[in-house]
Amino acid sequence: MAQHAPPARGARLGRAAGANGSDSMVSGVVLLLPGASRISPGPVRPLARALARAGGAEGLVAHAVLHGPQDREAAARWAADEALRRYGDVPVCLAGYGAGGRAALRAAGHGAVNTVLALAPCLPDEVRGGSPEPVKQLAGRQVLIVHGTNDARSDPESSFRLAARAKKANRSTCRFEVHSDGHGLREHRAEVVALAVDFVLGAMCSGRYSRPVTDALAAPPPLGLRMPLASGFGRSLRG
Repeated sequence: MAQHAPPARGARLGRAAGANGSDSMVSGVVLLLPGASRISPGPVRPLARALARAGGAEGLVAHAVLHGPQDREAAARWAADEALRRYGDVPVCLAGYGAGGRAALRAAGHGAVNTVLALAPCLPDEVRGGSPEPVKQLAGRQVLIVHGTNDARSDPESSFRLAARAKKANRSTCRFEVHSDGHGLREHRAEVVALAVDFVLGAMCSGRYSRPVTDALAAPPPLGLRMPLASGFGRSLRG
């Protein structure tokens, strides 16, 4: 019997974007988990718009996860349950930025989740002798981590170390580095959004990825976990 997350106090899904037509046409749901700052939302809003444009005709719908004071991980699990209640047995992608990126990674064990996207995830520093961030819940999922090399708020090496451990539990894990970009991923926003859309649509709709993503998934560590995001990515994704 499926286990459902307890009701999340104050949590709700934002207005749906994408999925042309009625709820019965929805084939997949992307749950967008924002970071800690409302002033600096990062790439979440442009990603939602891009997913709606690129995936709406294929039945993809995106919702922002709005929540109260409870932790983001609990809100993500509740949101996955809510997506199933609204749309039926459809695959779910957890896509988070910053603190939302960590929540997406940690809540990935939900039975409906098949895709995880973590943009500049805020991960705790690993303390010698302490428990590292869990990765077993990522097994069986398609996982993409994107991090700016100049991120002063969240150490990009923390996401590399997590990706390296995740790759051992799940070969379908890759990580891209955005050289010279910071936590907000502003300098190469168009490329980051294009990469995220390519990955999500490939994982949830077509089963096909652009060549850089295919190469990153196939490459052994550390190559597939330090893939540089090329300037101009997205102009000819499948050319």
